[in-house]
Amino acid sequence: MKPAAASASFSGPFALGTFSASGQASFPGLVSPHGLVLDLRTALGAPALTNRGIFERWGETLPRLHRLAADTSADWRPLEGLRVHAPVEPRQVFQSGANYRQHVIDLEVAHRAPDDPRTVGEARAEVAAVMDRRAAEDLPYVFIGLPSAITGPFDDVELPDHAEQPDWELELAAVIGEPAHRVTVEEAPGHVAGYTIANDLTDRATVFRRDMKAIGTDWLRCKNAPGFTPLGPWIVPTESITDPGDLRLTLKLNGETMQDESTEDMLFGVARLVSYISQSARLLPGDLVLTGSPAGNGLHWGRLLRDGDVMEGSITGLGAQRTRCVAEETTA
Repeated sequence: MKPAAASASFSGPFALGTFSASGQASFPGLVSPHGLVLDLRTALGAPALTNRGIFERWGETLPRLHRLAADTSADWRPLEGLRVHAPVEPRQVFQSGANYRQHVIDLEVAHRAPDDPRTVGEARAEVAAVMDRRAAEDLPYVFIGLPSAITGPFDDVELPDHAEQPDWELELAAVIGEPAHRVTVEEAPGHVAGYTIANDLTDRATVFRRDMKAIGTDWLRCKNAPGFTPLGPWIVPTESITDPGDLRLTLKLNGETMQDESTEDMLFGVARLVSYISQSARLLPGDLVLTGSPAGNGLHWGRLLRDGDVMEGSITGLGAQRTRCVAEETTA
């Protein structure tokens, strides 16, 4: 466990998080930009309240949160010394793949077969044309992740011994408020309560089934190990994020910048993804929609994660997370 930073950094007058003091149960908290936390169980008079419960009544609770954020007489406590957990426990996690144009092009080049007759330039041009066609035909690629893969934004990330090529993927995550089913692109933003940071780790070696290539991708094995999705630290309300299509994602590995891209490079923005998912599934309060990762993953750099690595991920207006990789302990 890593200690929380003494001050918070995010856009707007407040954010939401989940915290605990040593030896005590976790609680939903209102975070101020001054590094203070307010226990919302007490402030809202709901002892069993969770952040997911807040999103289930987001429309009526949001104005109360604004009033609490301005109340200097409330029982605020320092963020320092509190453990910061993942900010929400979703029932469903929807993950968008191949959603950053440059990232997909880089992956295609990296995964080329040894006997591929195309030059690097030809491969990049061909994939770029496919990306442009996907965007024009409005066909996002979405799969489902497991909530059990989520861990806190400052927790250690265990690298399982079966993961031969563990890789990072920093992503903008939208958090659902109002349930969404068969909503239009125009309606979709009204169903998003806020945004947070996700690092959607992937074992590149097990993305594709080696035994049955016709089956395609194996998202269970490559993405859903316990702790493979560090989340948070905060959820920032949508009203505090001017444009989710113009945010900077930056991931540093041991202090060296590996990913540094704008959400402008997304093929499908948040509204299109939420609308697309809602045509097949019912999005529920607290659910996550991960929007894909930009260029600069480890496979591109030829440098995958290993024991002792430290990842620092930040997104404009959403703060930053810091996680250390540890190798899975094996018994003889």
